[in-house]
Amino acid sequence: MMRSLMKPLVQKSFRACAAPILALSLGLTGCASGPKKDDKVETQITEIMSKMSVEQKVAQLIMPDISTITPEDVAKYRFGTILNGGNSGPYGNERSKPEDWLKLADAFWEASRTPHADGSPVIPVLWATDAVHGHSNVVGATLFPHNIGLGATRDPALIREIGRITAAEIKVTGIDWTFAPTLAVVRDDRWGRTYEGYGEDKGLVSELGAAMVEGLQGMGPDFLSQEHVIATAKHFFGDGGTAGIDTGDTVGNEADLVELHAFPYRAALKSGAQTVMASFSSINGQKMHGNKSYLTELLKNEMAFDGLVVGDWNGHGRIPGCTNKDCPESINAGLDIFMVPEDWKELLTNTKAAVDSGKISQERLDDAVRRILRVKIRYGLFDLPAPSARKLGGNYALLGSPEHRAVARKAVQESLVLLKNDGVLPINPSKTVLVAGEGADSIAKQSGGWTISWQGGGDLTNADFPGAESIFAGIAKQAEAAGGKAILSVDGSYAQKPDVAIVVFGEKPYAEFMGDIKNLSYGDAKPLALLKKFQAQQIPVVAVFLTGRPLWVNKELNASNAFVAAWLPGSEGGGVADVLLKTKDGQVQKDFKGKLSFSWPQACDAYALNPGEANYKPLFGYGYGMAYGEHAAWTKVDEKCALSQPNAENDVAVFARGQSVAPFTLVAADGKGQRLTLAGAKGKSADGTVSVVAMDRNAQEDARTISWKAGGSFGFEASAALNPAAMAEGRAIRIDYQIGTRPTGPVKLSMSCGANCRDEIDITASLALAEQKGWMTAFLPLSCFKKGTPVGMPLSIQSSGNFEMSISAVTLVDDGGETACRF
Repeated sequence: MMRSLMKPLVQKSFRACAAPILALSLGLTGCASGPKKDDKVETQITEIMSKMSVEQKVAQLIMPDISTITPEDVAKYRFGTILNGGNSGPYGNERSKPEDWLKLADAFWEASRTPHADGSPVIPVLWATDAVHGHSNVVGATLFPHNIGLGATRDPALIREIGRITAAEIKVTGIDWTFAPTLAVVRDDRWGRTYEGYGEDKGLVSELGAAMVEGLQGMGPDFLSQEHVIATAKHFFGDGGTAGIDTGDTVGNEADLVELHAFPYRAALKSGAQTVMASFSSINGQKMHGNKSYLTELLKNEMAFDGLVVGDWNGHGRIPGCTNKDCPESINAGLDIFMVPEDWKELLTNTKAAVDSGKISQERLDDAVRRILRVKIRYGLFDLPAPSARKLGGNYALLGSPEHRAVARKAVQESLVLLKNDGVLPINPSKTVLVAGEGADSIAKQSGGWTISWQGGGDLTNADFPGAESIFAGIAKQAEAAGGKAILSVDGSYAQKPDVAIVVFGEKPYAEFMGDIKNLSYGDAKPLALLKKFQAQQIPVVAVFLTGRPLWVNKELNASNAFVAAWLPGSEGGGVADVLLKTKDGQVQKDFKGKLSFSWPQACDAYALNPGEANYKPLFGYGYGMAYGEHAAWTKVDEKCALSQPNAENDVAVFARGQSVAPFTLVAADGKGQRLTLAGAKGKSADGTVSVVAMDRNAQEDARTISWKAGGSFGFEASAALNPAAMAEGRAIRIDYQIGTRPTGPVKLSMSCGANCRDEIDITASLALAEQKGWMTAFLPLSCFKKGTPVGMPLSIQSSGNFEMSISAVTLVDDGGETACRF
């Protein structure tokens, strides 16, 4: 075993800002990257590497997920890093107790510290997690508002404190590194990661992102101390410019793109960010995971970043010519660590072979390993004891502590944005307050995605959030203390007429990919019906909107007396009550401070709505937000949205209201291809491998639930010729569906492509992600089917495993120019 390495005292020394010619040409006049290199550390790294084999060096480049490895694997293969993905928890349980997280951290640590038989250097493993709004994978942790809410606070000191607290709670469970903050400059709010961005302005993102880095990693003498963790500036770069499409393409003049989207990284690197995550997305068609011009020449050379670049979830496998198991191109482009959740063994073997063959040079391999070791030494990893023996390890009282929750509550208070108020706010807490809507008493809904699980929501209940408080609970506590009464009525019914109603509603939780939407029109009719009901009964009504992005809610704005953008506030719902309710003696408790960090749309087709762009006509502009001393007369806004039913005159219904629509019929088939037409509300294939039953979505038996066993299929045939325009170029299939249980085998969506021709798309991964996420809409352009023309019926879904899917509508529509081939 090698001698112990002392943690270098590099925290206080930061490189001066340089200005290379290329950086100046791209607008990057600031390019320092945190603590400067220490000669002693570089000498130590050289000594370590001189005693490492090629296999040991390559292992430092591999980051598997804890769901696919054991401590024994770590001891055998000596991975440099590991992660827990959004759906991965200790011992296969994403709701594990904090004690289990620490126990597993100790096990991985000890495994990585096992001496080598040949006496070669022992290099400890780093564990990374997505703590994106607090230590959000861990039950009982403090959950802060998502970044979109923090952007509305415009308070870098508060964000820095949130980073410090998040780091402390991470350290309790023995983890070293977080994949945060997101530095996306979001330009199209249809993107499912909009809420991970602080705003649409690069200056605001830069300021708040740097503050989060400083909070997570510490500053000055506290830089990477035992109370702090390693931060990640992500996703480099352009992830917010992909026209609202996850993992999409950011297109434009490259110098302009760099000036806009790479701008926040300057401040993050100056603040000492030690790791940068490469983006899933592309720049002008080139995947970032394979873009040497940006990962190496811009980030590492021109911006002088000397930390490590980590990939995103199998991002290397998306480069043309690469797979998850083999991608020397990504390392050659400048990636230092592959994030490879499952295929780590093959990638380890193939990367070693690429070094041996010269596809990856020894120089590039050594540079990557040097960067990894540099970060580990700066963090003091070689001198740390086991996670449970560290300063904060096992201090479970810190998780969700009153002091931490108080800061989260302050963040909620400061993030709320008041868009409309005719005088109903603030509310007298001594009155009778009815609190309605699906978000009223749901901590999962108010916390959004990346909460315990990757997509959030699903089957999470308030019991999964010990110590947290729903919005209703916060209101009820204050009303009771003031002698009033708060009544929870999700559906808005009541026996005695209340003095005022609060309707809490908004988006269902989601994370990337599943959160991408086609337009900004808020589509749930139930909250609007509630608002109109109270309005008609002359009950003053306050709308509290839970959302990860600004949405077109003109109807809801018109139907409310006050409208509050509450974003995704996290675990401390009482912060909402602090602002909405007066004190017991009738004074304002907390005034509204939040200001929009994203412009609010006036029209539902205003996807890209950013100051300085052509046709910038928001309903509420960037920076808007009322306070109690301000009054703005309300003029009813236009409620027409052409995109609510896009090109509806061209729509062709295949399945609606629980029935196939002529000339289409429902067909179930067994594994041998024997097909049976289904005429009624339920039925099954000849051998029973596919069964169909009626279910209620919005009306009685208006949908069908289909259950598959291995080898069966379900679909739609046309019993008569269709109008050629129905399946012509520029058309798409829209399917409203939900997944009850994920498939246990591959699932294909197929269509006819001519005589004896079938073209199919694998939809297995999409269906698995949609499990228990509620109703969703798939939108698939017919251009995705490539084998033959014209594409036509029958349309069918074949499964080689078991799973359950419900369908409420299938429609042929115009594709609106959409080209993304995703289910």
